[in-house]
Amino acid sequence: MDEGTKRMEEGLNSPLNEDGDKNDLKKQVTIKSSNGGSTVEHDRDTMAVDESAEPPLVKKKTKRVATLDAFRGLTIVLMILVDDAGEAYPRIDHSPWNGCTLADFVMPFFLFIVGVAIALALKRIPKKRDAVKKIILRTMKLLFWGIILQGGYSHAPDDLEYGVNMKFIRWCGILQRIALVYCVVALIETFTTKLRPTTLGSGHLSIFTAYKWQWLGGFVAFLIYMITTFTLYVPDWSFVDHFNGDEPKRYTVICGMRGHLGPACNAVGHVDRQVWGVNHLYSQPVWRRLKACTLNYPGDGPFREDAPSWCRAPFEPEGLLSSISAIISGTIGIHYGHVLIHFKGHLERLKHWILMGLVLLIIAIILHFTDAIPINKQLYSFSYVCFTAGAAGIVFSWFYILIDVLGLRTPFLFLEWIGMNAMLVFVMAAEGIFAAFVNGWYYEDPRNSLVHWIKKHVFDNVWHSERVGTIMYVIFAEITFWSVVAGVLHKLRIYWKL
Repeated sequence: MDEGTKRMEEGLNSPLNEDGDKNDLKKQVTIKSSNGGSTVEHDRDTMAVDESAEPPLVKKKTKRVATLDAFRGLTIVLMILVDDAGEAYPRIDHSPWNGCTLADFVMPFFLFIVGVAIALALKRIPKKRDAVKKIILRTMKLLFWGIILQGGYSHAPDDLEYGVNMKFIRWCGILQRIALVYCVVALIETFTTKLRPTTLGSGHLSIFTAYKWQWLGGFVAFLIYMITTFTLYVPDWSFVDHFNGDEPKRYTVICGMRGHLGPACNAVGHVDRQVWGVNHLYSQPVWRRLKACTLNYPGDGPFREDAPSWCRAPFEPEGLLSSISAIISGTIGIHYGHVLIHFKGHLERLKHWILMGLVLLIIAIILHFTDAIPINKQLYSFSYVCFTAGAAGIVFSWFYILIDVLGLRTPFLFLEWIGMNAMLVFVMAAEGIFAAFVNGWYYEDPRNSLVHWIKKHVFDNVWHSERVGTIMYVIFAEITFWSVVAGVLHKLRIYWKL
């Protein structure tokens, strides 16, 4: 099967020509495969979707929606930027607690595009059993790679060692959260195929009623999260600090309350401590950058002498209860995919997408500024879900206007290339595996490696500033470099997907 066949959207006939709209001047594209001519849907989700549908017997004219790749690539680029430049520019790093920074958009953007891609990949399922097997297999692969990359086994890019003490292995992470959301949303989509109408009704809410089971799944996740967060009793708890001192020291955190949304006594952390154990949570939570914890706020630094004990405690930002809330992000994403499938005109799609994005943003702003439910990435609060999903919908809509409606693909090609090989760039760049490999070849001292030499002499010394040198290094030596690599791999039709 050639690359073009793999990259086309199944069933997305030229959106406006079918309805007689003359604004769409783009030609329809017919892709012939080596097995007789079929089209396969766009399925390069951010490390989380699969080709569940068999190729149809009848050749169809299709139009590729390049926005999907570009949006996925944008998310990877944001991750590289905030991960590697966040220390130099704390304002773009994760918010220490309430609030939303550039880094806080990365995870929900991942989950949003996961949902969009699932809707396209699973809209035709000839055999549910085969689809379920593929979903489960994909989920297991994501869990495996998540534990390898973020469980502690890999120490990339700076520490030239590997292995993890099983007493402190981290069970949760980015890919693990994607795996959970993907599995739940994809299974609901699979098992409700026969329960929804083939065509939508005339009402404005028909797109919602046609997919009521998906929304019911999101609502159940919402209820589980909200009820647990505001009713679960959080008792006093203790932990041993193994990482912030010469000798391990035990601390006790006084709680004894319900419905608390602060760092110390929230239900999200309590559930993770009970399920995974306190030693298996993330040992460097971003709340360490709060004013109460460090004098270097909003940056990281040594603890204040009067810092509360919980400043030293581990906390899991991709934990179980917060991942249940994250299912809502995937549900909103799959709704955008359903709109893409059912509505033929650009204007119809954009009206649904932009309106929903604005409504979600308004809900989030009201909840946050009335202090009802603050926007909080660490807790994955409902206001955070609405704010980031609304932002994702607006950005996705703008990309769709620029790339697929106006045809301005050239400025965004580098994002498309990265989006086509999202898993490769995520592992090699965002997780630092390639940099770790290069650092492994050094002269006398591990700091005498090519990566460190380039950063120091080509960027820091040229700009006479470590901060400016860092951002220049990230832009040119990482983002630009991997854009070129992804572009070459695209030309060679080489893709890595789970």
